[in-house]
Amino acid sequence: MERQLSHLVERLEKVYGDRLVSLILYGSAADGDYHNRYSDLNVFCVLSEITQKELAESDPIFRWWRELGHPSPLLMTEEEARTSADSFPIEFSEMQKHRKVLHGRDVIASLVIDRKHYRVQLEHDLRVKMLRLRQQATTALADRDALLKLCLDSVSTFCVLGRHALIISGHEAGANKRKVAEDLAGVLNVDMTPFLTLLNVRDSKTAPQEVDPVNLFGNYLSRIHDLIAFVDHLEE
Repeated sequence: MERQLSHLVERLEKVYGDRLVSLILYGSAADGDYHNRYSDLNVFCVLSEITQKELAESDPIFRWWRELGHPSPLLMTEEEARTSADSFPIEFSEMQKHRKVLHGRDVIASLVIDRKHYRVQLEHDLRVKMLRLRQQATTALADRDALLKLCLDSVSTFCVLGRHALIISGHEAGANKRKVAEDLAGVLNVDMTPFLTLLNVRDSKTAPQEVDPVNLFGNYLSRIHDLIAFVDHLEE
């Protein structure tokens, strides 16, 4: 991970020079909950300007980064970051809590995040992820391994969104996904065993053959519905 990040920094520095304002690592790799198989390396790249020239220059680097299995860096100008913080309260809140500056200035520390639309964005993100999960399941239900992988690939995201559900409902929430699932069980008064089972499989504490993916998926989807209903009923 460190070698890949160092190489990314070197390539972006060489291409952009003084136009590279900041490069920031965020997400699970920055909060200490990184999993080599299931986690991404999420990078926020801030440039002084973004024109067709900058996009063309980034293409071979971002393509190389994607080939390593990571999402393309999030690309913004410093002005865009400052003025869009209220539009992405979840993303920028995550960055403010857990980040590592790889290059340049820490442009996240001084951002003012308007949380007026926090709950609405959270519900939107939960519903979009749930709809996508259901769509993907239609082609995976007959394949035990594919269905389990679908659940494993998504549980981290739903834990992150669950942490924000705890935060906006006035509860303390740490970065550890297992603790988030346990806290959600108490706050929502539901059995979060499906989340914990997936985290156990992900962390090699439970063997994949020990679980029934079909039943697990059904229970997992029910808990996601419970989480969405909880967020839906929170006051603005």
